[in-house]
Amino acid sequence: MKGPQSQDSSLPISRRKALRTGGLAALGALLARPRSSKAELTPSGFRAAAQYSAAHTGVAFLVSKDEHVIFEDYPNGHSAYEAHKIYSGTKGFWILAGLKAVEEGIIDLDARVAETIPEWNGESGKSRVTLRQLLSFSSGLDPAFNLHNDGFENRDAIAIRTPLVAQPGAAFIYGPAALQVFHEVLKRKLASRGETPTKYLEHKVLRPLGLGPQRYLADREGNPLLATGFMLSARQWVKMGHLILNGGSPVVSPHLLSSCFRGSSANCAFGMGFWNNAMAGESSARELDVEDMLEPKWYRQDWHNVCLCRTAPPDLVASVGSGYQRLYVIPSLHLVIVRQGNFGRISDAELLRLALGKA
Repeated sequence: MKGPQSQDSSLPISRRKALRTGGLAALGALLARPRSSKAELTPSGFRAAAQYSAAHTGVAFLVSKDEHVIFEDYPNGHSAYEAHKIYSGTKGFWILAGLKAVEEGIIDLDARVAETIPEWNGESGKSRVTLRQLLSFSSGLDPAFNLHNDGFENRDAIAIRTPLVAQPGAAFIYGPAALQVFHEVLKRKLASRGETPTKYLEHKVLRPLGLGPQRYLADREGNPLLATGFMLSARQWVKMGHLILNGGSPVVSPHLLSSCFRGSSANCAFGMGFWNNAMAGESSARELDVEDMLEPKWYRQDWHNVCLCRTAPPDLVASVGSGYQRLYVIPSLHLVIVRQGNFGRISDAELLRLALGKA
């Protein structure tokens, strides 16, 4: 086991189982809410959080402040350079690729999917779905969790044929189908440039972040699975957190990045690829375990007034992966926390309270 280091300066069918300045100002304006009491960032708080993580099958716990790693722990026989599955943490990287395509004029998030996929024009519900609704999981598409599995000839074709089970914009339905439809849109848009979404992701997102090609879980047609697949070490995943602290640099503008963190009418705590803590500080806020809430069928989930941690700053945003893989970013504290584990259950609220000295 490697102790804490502090520096001064095919999952089964259910979802869980089947599976510096400008930027900070933009995020602060977006997520402006009454601030919680000042966090006490100390090595003892980080150690307490790391011990809590390790006791629940944690394999990595890293804290970065002002883009410098100030604390690391790789317990239970693991090491700093070991890559682990981040599951739905993968989504955030594909969202960045989508935002870059917006920035370059390739796509428009408020355009109808049917403008690129004419197969959807003949269905009244599908003909109204926008790209933004695909990325915020509010399109109404059935989740189609089976798309997480291997052996498909063409996942995108199956996703396109997936039925609507709710009206566009009316419900939060988290699953791989919507992202595969988005992939097909981006694929058709990039075809005239002789580029694939995977190559676009690598050139426009991964390379600027200092990351190489990833584990794509592609089908026989070569379509990657956008919902999951990447394997990263904590030191690699923290680069996404640094990008957020820098307002999207070196990939996208602060304005585009901020759209990832705005909740929708279907789910106030989820934007596009990332979860937010914007309700924290409101008297009606409810802490919840995201993974627990995602386990029932979509129509039994309740996303009203939810947050990750009532005592954490409301500008906290998070990338949430199955098995309690977590990337927390708190712009107001210039702080990033990465937690990786082996499916041992943790409480986001408890981990954050310990790390922020509020336990």
